[in-house]
Amino acid sequence: MSDGPKPQPGIMEISLYEGGASSLAGVENVIKLSSNENPWGPSDKAVGAVAKAARTLHRYPGTDHAELRKAIGEVHGLDPNRIICGAGSDEVLTWIAAAYAGPGDEIIVTEHGFSLYPIIAHGVGAVPVEVPERDRVVDVDRILEAVTMRTRVVYIANPANPTGTMVGQAELARLAAGLPPQVVLVLDGAYAEFVEAFDGGAALVDRFPNVVMTRTFSKIYGLGGLRIGWGYASPGIIAVLNRLRAPFNLSTAQLLAAEAAVRDRAHVDRCRTENERLRNWLAHALAEHGVPSDTSSANFVLARFADAAEADACDAWLRQEGVIVRKVAGYKLPNCLRITVGDEASCRRVAHLVGQFKGRPDNG
Repeated sequence: MSDGPKPQPGIMEISLYEGGASSLAGVENVIKLSSNENPWGPSDKAVGAVAKAARTLHRYPGTDHAELRKAIGEVHGLDPNRIICGAGSDEVLTWIAAAYAGPGDEIIVTEHGFSLYPIIAHGVGAVPVEVPERDRVVDVDRILEAVTMRTRVVYIANPANPTGTMVGQAELARLAAGLPPQVVLVLDGAYAEFVEAFDGGAALVDRFPNVVMTRTFSKIYGLGGLRIGWGYASPGIIAVLNRLRAPFNLSTAQLLAAEAAVRDRAHVDRCRTENERLRNWLAHALAEHGVPSDTSSANFVLARFADAAEADACDAWLRQEGVIVRKVAGYKLPNCLRITVGDEASCRRVAHLVGQFKGRPDNG
């Protein structure tokens, strides 16, 4: 008797992605600092755009995303014809692997890189090749050493998740220049907007035809619930990816909300400024309690504890007090907790609780 259909090679190697927890049993007013969400929410203009879209739900959305691509191009100074939009940047990241890698190929990821990258690699039958980082920072030399004849894609998040660290523009340019032309370098800029005057890698896309930049509306724009992202690449790569994109992959609500959000620069600037202020405060407050972190360029800090046992105990203490942060043992950082920068009250609460935890007699 048949055991049923067999999945493609690599699919059963995938470890299921686990998002940040959002609730605690028996706790009503949870402080959620586990998913790097914007505590100030979306732009009022984006909310208004969603309300407007509700009146036309019986109509199919446009298929070419022309107005959204135009808005993104105007705000970021990019050619709209070289922009592609997806259901979150995750969809764009997946198209890249599907288009350029397959069984027997290799996709380079880094030691503490975003956990979606190996999932994408396995999904197309490729082998994820993990490259060590240096003190939780992407190591360009190690990546170049890992490239083989089978390498097809390199994924880098900059700023990185869950570390919050960054690779400088000169190092990224050295990496792009050192890769063979058949290897696609993907610069995942999900947190790029939190760095003032940072282009997320757009200039490198213009210099190197095998570089792709991806961005998202889920972080600083506060639209994680709508799932909207985009990519910027050479005309050749965009032409390839558009052949994989479903014609109606974004709804009218997604398109209108994203267009309103990207044009509301005042809201983005306010969120960036407040995030920087509170991120610096939180990192300093944690350090005062004996919990260091690397300089973060994102909307979270990676708090480092003495060992995995202390990190687990602090996580349990925070949960007991109604605060959810993110354990990152799955990112090979068992002694760390990733803490989203929330509003001021949330930041002060989590810092106070970590201080209480560190001062407990049974923690010494």
